[in-house]
Amino acid sequence: MTPDQISRLLGHSGFKSALTHIDGAFDRFIEELITLTEIPAPPFQEEEKAAAYLGMMKESGLEEVESDEIGNVCGLIRGSGNDGFVVVAAHLDTVFPAGTDVTVRREGNKLFAPGIGDDTRGLAANLTLARAILQSGIRPKKTLLFVGDVGEEGKGDLRGIRHLFTAGKYRDRIDAFLSIDGSDTSRIVTEAVGSYRYRVTFRGPGGHSFSAFGTVNPAYAMAEVLTGLSSLELPKEPKTTATPSVFGGGTSINATPETVWFELDLRSVSQTELDRIDQEFHALLTKAVAAENARGDTSSGTITVDAQRIGNRPAGSTASDAPIVATSLAAVKAFGLSPRLESSSTDANIPISLGIPAICIGSGNGVGGRAHSLDEWIDVEREPQLRSLHALLAVILGVAGLED
Repeated sequence: MTPDQISRLLGHSGFKSALTHIDGAFDRFIEELITLTEIPAPPFQEEEKAAAYLGMMKESGLEEVESDEIGNVCGLIRGSGNDGFVVVAAHLDTVFPAGTDVTVRREGNKLFAPGIGDDTRGLAANLTLARAILQSGIRPKKTLLFVGDVGEEGKGDLRGIRHLFTAGKYRDRIDAFLSIDGSDTSRIVTEAVGSYRYRVTFRGPGGHSFSAFGTVNPAYAMAEVLTGLSSLELPKEPKTTATPSVFGGGTSINATPETVWFELDLRSVSQTELDRIDQEFHALLTKAVAAENARGDTSSGTITVDAQRIGNRPAGSTASDAPIVATSLAAVKAFGLSPRLESSSTDANIPISLGIPAICIGSGNGVGGRAHSLDEWIDVEREPQLRSLHALLAVILGVAGLED
């Protein structure tokens, strides 16, 4: 959609009516944001928040509201045509474990709570936008599929959106995808950062630290791999990273460990580079195990290694000149914002990897901080927040098209 077409959209009487409904619902937007934030949604435990969100979806007037087999909640605004669906998604899960205090604290325009920005504001924004479309009486050309999805964070491995596109009942009807995630509507993610994640376990015979000294030690093999990872050739462009992150193993200070392990996050904006460093990582494993078995005493057993892949987020990109990107840029600019294209790992990774036009865009004014921490906060000053919601409405209807 060109800037002229966006101008026509913004001048549409139904669009103007929808903006009025958004403005009138601002207090409700804040109330729902707080309500949803205060419902815990730990990794793989999104059920309570999903149930609440499903109820809100039904109350909003969305059609065919339901939970799917994996826990996503979905609802429709039927389009005037039969030419496909546009998904508008926000994720239900947060990074915080069960038992985390998610009570919202308000200081003026600032709201503080774990998960309030990532991505509970996206959930609340989508409810507000869906209601505004329905209450204004406008009808998009393409059907809008609103989704509150599970498993975006961490080891969730994008399981909600992966299911939507590979096994969900709408999988063959989706033409475009919008992930509403992040703090800044000016930030448009078009490049998907891919990742392979592993839990790597080394095993050996173990033994007494003194009397059995010299027996092969899995800790030495693991150390060799970690040192090797630090020496990998990782290009700055395309940005590619290898990060050992979590470690464990052993039973006693005076025993050679039988098992040690670490978790590894490999990332790149290039699938080619991601696959290259993945191969080099596996070569390091083979080399380190062979070296330790050659170095030490194997009479009681040898060192083995198991690299279990626990995450696979595909890399890829939506072309900067794709219609969904041009439309989003024009819509955001129309509301006085300065959009920029960026890369990140989001729910949009899945459709991007499948060749389906997709972006991720934020739901706020860009003021906030401490995401993924207990001190997470966002700013919800009325006018900047409303401007972001207005721009998001223009993006959604620009992508879906609007009946004349």
